[in-house]
Amino acid sequence: MKELAGRLAAVDPDAGAAVAVIAYFDRLVETRAGLEALVRGAAVLAGCPARLADEERRVWLRVEPDGRRKDGEGLPEPGWPSVSLVPDGPPALWLERAEDAGPSVVDAVILERASAAVRSVLDRTRGRAPAPRTDDPALVETVLDADAPLPARLHAARRLGLGTGDPAARFRAVATADGPPRIVTDGAPRIASDGRPRTTVDGTHGIVGGGRPVSSVERAGVGPAVAVADLPHSWAAARVALRFASDGDTQEPGGRPVVHSDDLGDVALLAGLAVPGAEPAPDVRAVEAAAADAPWMLRTLHAVAATASLRAAAVEINVHHSTLQDRLTHAEHLLGWPVRTPQGRFRLQLALTMRHLTRNQ
Repeated sequence: MKELAGRLAAVDPDAGAAVAVIAYFDRLVETRAGLEALVRGAAVLAGCPARLADEERRVWLRVEPDGRRKDGEGLPEPGWPSVSLVPDGPPALWLERAEDAGPSVVDAVILERASAAVRSVLDRTRGRAPAPRTDDPALVETVLDADAPLPARLHAARRLGLGTGDPAARFRAVATADGPPRIVTDGAPRIASDGRPRTTVDGTHGIVGGGRPVSSVERAGVGPAVAVADLPHSWAAARVALRFASDGDTQEPGGRPVVHSDDLGDVALLAGLAVPGAEPAPDVRAVEAAAADAPWMLRTLHAVAATASLRAAAVEINVHHSTLQDRLTHAEHLLGWPVRTPQGRFRLQLALTMRHLTRNQ
């Protein structure tokens, strides 16, 4: 192997270095080297510090490129080259190389061979890492509970397989109308055992807690992307967003079944005005009275509020422009304000939103 590495180095330095790395870790494995020796090998070969962090088995190691062990140097940087020890798991082995250094074939080989050797040692000496329990509703509820102590929430997150050791990992809480709380990974698709991407709500991935993706017709609210420790905040925002979601029935036509809290902005503050037991606002009562007058009223009002122009609204509900004008004249008489002016249209949008929130408390 040493001779082969020398020959390859003369042709392709990276290829020669990669073969040398493979041979180096093969020797360490043959001699049953321990974890510190493996992390030290990674640091020396890479020429930069290397660190190992397996929270599930309570292992933390960091070694300088000169071979000295030096633990406790803060959290890993998101741009460092890294690798997990289990499929779909969080990063556990890092090379502390600056992101602007660019990708390196040799670094990739070091991480691949070192992680395989580390995994073998951990499995032999500390047992295999427990499989994530992504279907345990009690763990999900603990992670999302703002009143639970942070250590308890982080422990539950680790049991669920969420990457508590990766500072770049972000997650979203999902609230559904008829299902349990869920947590989804924010970012690139992750591949399931059947080889297909596990896709959930609108481009979020890696579902935890519900056991299945959120349907495109199921009412759901999606919280902001946050670190594991901030998931209670995401859950609170998801529950508010759920109140804005609509299944698009005849009483609430044109609504969105899935609403992201990121898209609501300060509109989310309206949810605090529509609370159980509160009297509906006067404009909401006016909309209710108008809706009872004609079967086409709600669909027409929603179209006017949700489209950019009256012609677009007419196309939306498939009526002639003159028919829409006649309908709006009647609607304005019942409502008590014009809906064809910018101010009146905004007032209509607000009234329809408050009506929806009153019905979804």
